[in-house]
Amino acid sequence: MVGRVSREPADSDKGRVSAQRRQDTRQKFVVGNWKMYTTAEQAGRLAKAIVEGVGIDDRVSVAVCPPFPYLALVGEILKGSRVALGAQNLYPEKEGAFTGEVSPTMLLDVGCKYVILGHSERRHKLGESDAFINQKIGVALAAGLRVILCVGETSDQREAGRTEAVLGRQLIKGLAGLSADALAHLSIAYEPVWAIGGRGHHATPQQAQESHAVIRRRFGRMFGERAAQSLVIQYGGSVKPNNAVALLDRHGVDGALIGGASLNADQFLAIIRAGINEPKTRGEQP
Repeated sequence: MVGRVSREPADSDKGRVSAQRRQDTRQKFVVGNWKMYTTAEQAGRLAKAIVEGVGIDDRVSVAVCPPFPYLALVGEILKGSRVALGAQNLYPEKEGAFTGEVSPTMLLDVGCKYVILGHSERRHKLGESDAFINQKIGVALAAGLRVILCVGETSDQREAGRTEAVLGRQLIKGLAGLSADALAHLSIAYEPVWAIGGRGHHATPQQAQESHAVIRRRFGRMFGERAAQSLVIQYGGSVKPNNAVALLDRHGVDGALIGGASLNADQFLAIIRAGINEPKTRGEQP
């Protein structure tokens, strides 16, 4: 670049440069969480449109997580494509008398590669504890699934200045007893509960970046700096085509977990394209 003098990094710069290079290797990861929406016909049509829109482009990793009844249907459509299949939940047992639950073995059997665990809706509406989520994570990773762990604070917790403490607790308890090697198959989705579902509040790109930095620092203290710099952290708070570029452009925001916009193929594909753009702020530290 004009005006920049090339130099060998000083010793004090080497750690920062090394971390920056690892940031450069983290591929953007965009996931559609269809929640409890779609019929079989709608799910099939949506999956086909996404597969056609993504094509053979592999610059962004993409997955979709349909409702349980449509996993096999959507999985057939995704076969051979660049779009992976994921599930929205699991029960932490291989099999058994657990009426209404779905095991990791079943998810693998229908072609799932990913599973979302710890989503705020399950934490706050269904009462899932950090300990139960931790149990799910261990079983999922042991079975060979890749885990997308959701963490995030409520509006009351943020207003009380407890964001860092809440995120730290969710990570410490949710990942207790797990090795750094196992966590190579884990990504984190930061979903501020106060910014999900069009509640009238939206996290700014700066707020998202700051919270991602908090997560990465905590993860580094738990599992080491190398693991922290390899960790993919997605943002999951009402991502839309009109804010995707600003969010995904931020240093440390490695993708998006998308709810409502993932139910519209054009919107979902627009967000994926936003992840392809070369970040303009890659060198900035939060």
